[in-house]
Amino acid sequence: MGFVFALFFLLTAHPTEHSLLWSLLGTVPGVALRAYASGYVTKNTELTMTGPYAYTRNPLYLGSMLIAFGFAVAAHSWWVALALAVLFTLIYLPTIRSEEEFLRGRFDNYEEYCGRVPRLFPRLTPASSVTGGGFSAALYRKHREYNAALGTLSIYAVLLLKLFVWHRALFLLL
Repeated sequence: MGFVFALFFLLTAHPTEHSLLWSLLGTVPGVALRAYASGYVTKNTELTMTGPYAYTRNPLYLGSMLIAFGFAVAAHSWWVALALAVLFTLIYLPTIRSEEEFLRGRFDNYEEYCGRVPRLFPRLTPASSVTGGGFSAALYRKHREYNAALGTLSIYAVLLLKLFVWHRALFLLL
């Protein structure tokens, strides 16, 4: 499904210099948040409540949303934004609920954590007084989160190519 959406995205994208610049307000923080969160999470072994997990229970999904909606701005297309909103609702909401069900069964303190930390949109102050467990570059590499940055750069490269090829073709037609 991701490849189908990528094709739709690239076909319907009409980037401009301004839309590409404005899109960085979503994509850069999104990539940074995903990188930061991946350096904290130890999947299925302990409940991570430090770092970005003290502000939101799903910083990786929030980062993905920021990246995606940054790309919607870059594409300069309401169709892309609408498609992304529908896809995130249909895919991420059930996924988040399923993961929450798993975590409730796995960690006794998960319900208390849910009462203090919002599901997606972050708190302004950390909810957890838990210390320790700082960012780990080894976890970042283990989770291969650098792929989000590489993918983001690749999409920008294609959008820039499309922008300049499209502009050049338009200039030659005029």
